[in-house]
Amino acid sequence: MDELIDILDADGNYTGKSIMKSEAHRKGVFHPSIHVWLYTKNGEILIQQRAINKDTHPGLWDVSVAGHIGAGEDVTESAIREVEEEIGLEITNEDLNKIGVFKYSHQHHKDLLDCEFHHTFLCELKVPLAKLEMQKSEVADLNLVSVAAFKKELESEILSKKYVPYDMDYYNTVLNAIKKRL
Repeated sequence: MDELIDILDADGNYTGKSIMKSEAHRKGVFHPSIHVWLYTKNGEILIQQRAINKDTHPGLWDVSVAGHIGAGEDVTESAIREVEEEIGLEITNEDLNKIGVFKYSHQHHKDLLDCEFHHTFLCELKVPLAKLEMQKSEVADLNLVSVAAFKKELESEILSKKYVPYDMDYYNTVLNAIKKRL
């Protein structure tokens, strides 16, 4: 779905201008997004398989919930909205713990250069996996994986190919932040 998003400079600062998401991707313009990593108290992480029709990383396993921040939208409100839209889970500001903002750039093909700053949150998952409702246009599947198994797969040259190729420093930052909360 195309939407109006804010333009950021190369340092992640808002420029006061907006652009359609499709144009931002075509031109490689930086823009803000959210990542919400859900984890359970017994050391599992919720991962989602991206829908096969997505134009970025179709069919790969990814962060629990990710999405673009609408133009003028509050970052935390965007995270809450995306969690409800993608997996049908209602959360509040108090459930979210921001762990940082991470610069990301990936050339998918000649007409799609994704340049984002991921506002990244952790959130404890307090309901069973079966209670979550996937937004079919965004999510093909959901799975819980232990922190240890997830890290092992990310470090495997073969198994890591099933995940969105974020920098390993990003993944380690997320995993270490989750471990501190267990």
